[in-house]
Amino acid sequence: MSYGAVPQRSPYGNNDPAFTESATGFINPRGQAPPKKRGLSPWIKFGIPVALVVIVAAVVGGVLGSRKSSSSSSSGSNSDKATGDEVASNAPVATATNVLAAGRFATATDSKYMVPIYPSATNTALFAAPTIAASASTWPRDSFAPANPSPLEVRPDRPRLIAPKYKWDALPELVRNDPYLQGWNETIFKNASDYRALRPITYFRDGPSGILDNAREFKMRIKAFGYVYQITKNTGWVDRAWEEIQHVLSPQFGPDDETKWNPTHFLDPAEFSAAFGIAYDWFYDVWSDEQKATIRDGVIRYGLNHGAAVYAGTADDIGWWRTNITGNWNCVCNGGLTLASLAILGDDTTGVASGLLSQTIDNAKANCARAVQNDGSWAESPNYWYFGTTGHAEMASALLTATGSHYGLLNVNPDYFRTGTFHMYVSGPTSLFDYGDHGPPKFSTTANSMLLYGDQLNHPEFILHQREQHDAAEPWSMFWYNPAVNGAFWNGLPLDHFFDQELVQWASMRSSWTDDDALYVAIKAGRHAGHQRHNDLDVGDFVFDALGTRWAGELGSGDYRSPEYFNSDSQDAERWKYYRKATVGQNTLCVANGNQNVESRPTVKHDSSGTAQGSSTVLNIPDDSTAFWTTDMTSAYFQASSVKRGARLLNKRRQFLLQDEITAEAAVQWRMHTNATIAIDSGGTSATLTLDGQTLKVSILNAPSGAQFSTVQPVRPAGMPEPLAADQENPGVTVLAISLPAGTYSLQVLFNPQWPGMSDSDFVTPSSVPLDNWSLRSHD
Repeated sequence: MSYGAVPQRSPYGNNDPAFTESATGFINPRGQAPPKKRGLSPWIKFGIPVALVVIVAAVVGGVLGSRKSSSSSSSGSNSDKATGDEVASNAPVATATNVLAAGRFATATDSKYMVPIYPSATNTALFAAPTIAASASTWPRDSFAPANPSPLEVRPDRPRLIAPKYKWDALPELVRNDPYLQGWNETIFKNASDYRALRPITYFRDGPSGILDNAREFKMRIKAFGYVYQITKNTGWVDRAWEEIQHVLSPQFGPDDETKWNPTHFLDPAEFSAAFGIAYDWFYDVWSDEQKATIRDGVIRYGLNHGAAVYAGTADDIGWWRTNITGNWNCVCNGGLTLASLAILGDDTTGVASGLLSQTIDNAKANCARAVQNDGSWAESPNYWYFGTTGHAEMASALLTATGSHYGLLNVNPDYFRTGTFHMYVSGPTSLFDYGDHGPPKFSTTANSMLLYGDQLNHPEFILHQREQHDAAEPWSMFWYNPAVNGAFWNGLPLDHFFDQELVQWASMRSSWTDDDALYVAIKAGRHAGHQRHNDLDVGDFVFDALGTRWAGELGSGDYRSPEYFNSDSQDAERWKYYRKATVGQNTLCVANGNQNVESRPTVKHDSSGTAQGSSTVLNIPDDSTAFWTTDMTSAYFQASSVKRGARLLNKRRQFLLQDEITAEAAVQWRMHTNATIAIDSGGTSATLTLDGQTLKVSILNAPSGAQFSTVQPVRPAGMPEPLAADQENPGVTVLAISLPAGTYSLQVLFNPQWPGMSDSDFVTPSSVPLDNWSLRSHD
């Protein structure tokens, strides 16, 4: 393929080193050596039904797993960590006075959970309160600023989607002066080189998920190829992108008709459409007229025409997501249709692009933007937040850059900004409080919506939080990031937050934002309906982190290909027969081995001492610092007249008490899923859990008669209804349990992580206080 002359922007010219095996893509700051490469290891995902090889690091978060290894993927230094007030010798952030000299605040990435590791350091010059400095170096003002924006009137220059030409022109200088942009740029180049060496996407239809993985991987590759082309102007990347495009349009890729992109699972054509829009726009200056026509015809035939039919009301079987669906489907589908339509607008002679743009924006404002609850929680699950916010952010960003307005998409929901807070608090020291379904592999889906939201909605803490994460290194971050951001996300951020919207009702409590060994407890109540069938029967469910590992964790998604997995969420639904969705598969209480009531309406109460972290990564917890959360979850049980649960932090946030008060007419079982090896001590009222060299001691305080720990396998108990397909296995998982006959009980379970330097006398044994009497000072 031959191309005309293209303008040069890159220091590489057409001799692009990223097209060699030694490529890094690093734009070298003047007089400085490039930083070491950040590792690309994916997060560990427990419970994937089949082995998946995922190149990009942006995949589903850790669930249950092991402590970080000593060979953590480095982002500029090793992962050794100082203790106390000692400053880590490998951390330039400890003494630097400007961001470029400091490098990234996180000194490494945990190799198991892929979370940032921070040095033990105080640097008030850098760790100030979050701000976006008006005088700092940032993007130039966009000269395209229409007085009366219209979705049908686009900017005159290309690219027009997400990264206009003025941003590409400004990017090299910003990269030279920002360590985050430097590292991301390097990783994108490395990823693009890796993708280039692969064969084009292999068609694979994955049951109910269709070809969604294909679509998202295709989009991931196109973004990377487009980015490196725009930086280098090396047309070899154009050829490689064209190879992928021709492949997914060819007879060899799925059916050779209008259903090629699987419109019955509309996420698939939506993601393909977004990718085609990016390809059309980002390579626009070098596509031939014939290539442009091929891309336009393909995206219209296999993507946009189906969207037009949905909005015309002639394809309700594939357009159910259009009406009253406040979740990821609406965001992704409208987002993909919008990006593709904006890309081809002006060249499209069919009118389909303009027709869709008159529909998708208002529909997304009425649905997608309402997925965020008034407390910030995402309606589906913490992992589906990634899919929904990515679609929403791409759509808003593309509209802003192409037409000059987001038309209210970012603020029509006055509480939408709170979803950034939700994401920060649902993220623990090891991984998410990942209740409910996790979804398919993420590929081009990341948490980089946080960068856009932080900038557009003036929440610099969102930007500062996301820029440390491993999944920040992809093309969108290069244009959504505001380099004028300053400070540390944790400065002034409370350790606890309570989310009270009745759909979820959950609490996040921790001992530090920057210590990867920190204690973290997250626990939920909430309704069982209203989550688009991505929830579990899990009122009372919790996760627990300490000493750098997750002691109580989530099993995650069942097999999406299981019969009737998504068919219903009624009480007798097949979904609730699968172990990972049933109540027995959660870290909560079971009565008669039965499932919870899908009509439950739990209530909650809580309080916190309000402890917030300061500028230092080292936090000295005050003696009176505590938090607690309780729920009356009686309505979740059929054979119980009263069921209450409470969680509180004790002893300067070094211990965790979980208390249950139960009156049941059938047998009761307390359950906790763990990867730890469990040794039950003599007498049965205490147990020692070990995991990767760490130790946790758990004890039953004031044990009721017959209350003893036992271990059971994570399988459906005898007598539970058989599902239509066999349950997935849960290797490496054990259930720590307490089993009791019908009766009235108060179960107080105390968790004591064996912190270095603490002796037995340093742990406290709390008083026995009824849950209704809990207060901040009730356990002093």
